[in-house]
Amino acid sequence: MPEQPTVALPVLGARPTPAPVRRGPGRTLTARAVLVTCAVALVSVLVTALVAVPLAVRGAERRDQEALAAQARLAADVLRVRAPRQRDTAGDRLIRQLRQQEIEVYLIRGGAADRAGLPRQVVNRVATGHPVSGRRLVAGKRALVEGRPLSGGDGVVLARATGGGPWRSVLRTLWLPLLAGLAAGAAAGLLLARRLARPIRTAATAAARLRAGDRTVRVPVEPPDEVADLAYALNGLAAALATSEGRQREFLLSVSHELRTPLTAIRGYAEALADGVIDGDRVPETGRTVLAQAQHLDRLVSDLLALARLEAADFPLEPVPVDLAGLAADAARTWSDRCTAVGVPFRLEVPAAPVPAYTDPGRIRQVVDGLLENALRVVPPGAPIVLAVRPAGPDPAAGGIVEVRDGGPGLADDDLAVAFERGALHQRYRGVRKVGSGLGLALAAGLVRRLGGDVTAGHAAEGGVAFTVRLPGNPYLTRTSG
Repeated sequence: MPEQPTVALPVLGARPTPAPVRRGPGRTLTARAVLVTCAVALVSVLVTALVAVPLAVRGAERRDQEALAAQARLAADVLRVRAPRQRDTAGDRLIRQLRQQEIEVYLIRGGAADRAGLPRQVVNRVATGHPVSGRRLVAGKRALVEGRPLSGGDGVVLARATGGGPWRSVLRTLWLPLLAGLAAGAAAGLLLARRLARPIRTAATAAARLRAGDRTVRVPVEPPDEVADLAYALNGLAAALATSEGRQREFLLSVSHELRTPLTAIRGYAEALADGVIDGDRVPETGRTVLAQAQHLDRLVSDLLALARLEAADFPLEPVPVDLAGLAADAARTWSDRCTAVGVPFRLEVPAAPVPAYTDPGRIRQVVDGLLENALRVVPPGAPIVLAVRPAGPDPAAGGIVEVRDGGPGLADDDLAVAFERGALHQRYRGVRKVGSGLGLALAAGLVRRLGGDVTAGHAAEGGVAFTVRLPGNPYLTRTSG
């Protein structure tokens, strides 16, 4: 039969993906990263200013205090000159120079200051021969004060108002470095944001191409680890989508072929009946053939519907305690006659005692019938088919095992790995040997999984394939035994 062309089919029930909403510039990752970085830089600058400015101010005040102390020592040395003329001349000149530097000079003679404004504690301390250094209120203003005693209860006191001078000086010095730090933080934030946003934009572009149907797209894997993980995930998704869509196309082609075969037979016989080609003696035989093909078509459609509903949450299951030995005996009465009719020996292997399990009897019978149907399709006349049941363990609550073995051509190891994938064996052996649509095994595996069991494929002692179904035990027996 010529190969059918591949036709792209729409996905039923799929909704169109909405176009991405374009946000304002403040909504982008780059803008937000820049804003966050600028905020961090601003906070850092403010914290630095709060810590550095007071330290710088204290350092400036300490330097001013030391300078004022040096000037106070110089003034005391000048005023200690014994020659009155030299003392008065040098002292007047020094006082004028100090006042030009905004330094107030107070002279203390006989325990009293030459003018008001100087605290009494300072005057008394200097008059008693003790130096003074520190901050005081002078004429109602905070000032740096340095006092030095002279002989005979005299002394000199220098005062420099502090006000906001040191603060203004420090701020004038620090504002440019702080502003430079803020600008550097903003620039670093911009570079970092672009570096972080670039792989995300690349991933978004790749995802858009995947949505458009391009399965060849791949994202470059690059550090850091989070970006590499995102690239691996997208590349894996693209590969998985390509594989899944390829299997879906193969599955649709195989199913369309399987559906077309009985439809072609039904149509051919119907046209022959309509044209009067088939006479009266052949009508019953033709009717039986058409009925058989219709039944085959009905089974295919039922399998497709069951597969479509298998993963749905509302798939009907009614698990109850079941004796697998009795269920196998009922199936054997039906299948032994069918096998005998085509020359295939049928054998039932069940223990004398019941084999309890907790499952849906209708669904598990559907699984057994599907596996036996598959075996009968491939075994040649004279090769056996075996239906076996045994307990999964010595505990009655361990569940049971149902096994279908045959003496057919068997499967290779790589075939066993994909035996329950939809259409996998059909695609491999179509035109080589007898093979079904590939729906029965997939449906059986899905039903067993939904029932809480598992199914495996292996090599049978009879030479063919052994399908082993393990079903869970009765939970009520488990509670009783506990």
